[in-house]
Amino acid sequence: MNLRPGKKNAPKQDNKDDPVLVVSSLEATFPGEDGGLRALVDVSFEVFQSQFVCILGPSGSGKSTLLRVLAGVLEPTSGSVYFKGGIPRIGFVFQQSNLMPWRSVLDNIRLPLELEGADAESARMRSQELIELVGLEGFENSWPHDLSGGMAQRVAIARALVHDPDILLLDEPFGSLDALTRERMGFELLRIWQLRQKTVIMVTHSISEALFLADEVLVLSQRPGSIKMSLKVDLPRPRLEEMRYTADFGRQVRLLKGAIE
Repeated sequence: MNLRPGKKNAPKQDNKDDPVLVVSSLEATFPGEDGGLRALVDVSFEVFQSQFVCILGPSGSGKSTLLRVLAGVLEPTSGSVYFKGGIPRIGFVFQQSNLMPWRSVLDNIRLPLELEGADAESARMRSQELIELVGLEGFENSWPHDLSGGMAQRVAIARALVHDPDILLLDEPFGSLDALTRERMGFELLRIWQLRQKTVIMVTHSISEALFLADEVLVLSQRPGSIKMSLKVDLPRPRLEEMRYTADFGRQVRLLKGAIE
């Protein structure tokens, strides 16, 4: 097992075309009776700089477990996770916004900078920049209980981006939102990604959402999860709403649905 960069797992050549993340033969088993619960088995894939990758799979297939391993909060049973250039700065957005109710929007966003010991004024300015990026100008002093679900997730995305992460991990970030808000947030996420060009790995249970957002979609099998399908999305960018109604979009939806079923 190797969660840190090393010669053994590093790509042979170091250039801009190398993957920034290489996952090799990853397995994750939770302790328990009868050998424990195998969540992931033989998971291998690569992610490149500024790529947007979505992960699909049936319930219980290990999607969230995989993100937790990539974030370094869960130790895999075996296999390796190699990050080009060393352990990266990671931003993580969960299904629930997990905002601190006693902190304003601005104070929630700047929390990671405070924990890093950043200068108070630079942290405020950086947080204000992210507030403008996610379209929440005028809500700096609002409290989480006064925000809609979509607005709260914008705050969560801004908080994840405020320390300029190398990789952004999103675990069904729009799963608790209504359909229309979810669709709007998808467009907002694409806008932010196009502006910042972060490397994004996002778990979702929506086939349409994955296809609309991603450069590549990975499909996990039933538990224990392994990569059942990797689909390179050939839709042009920028992505437009009318693409969802094209024959090509429908064809790729059917491919993904067939892999999941």
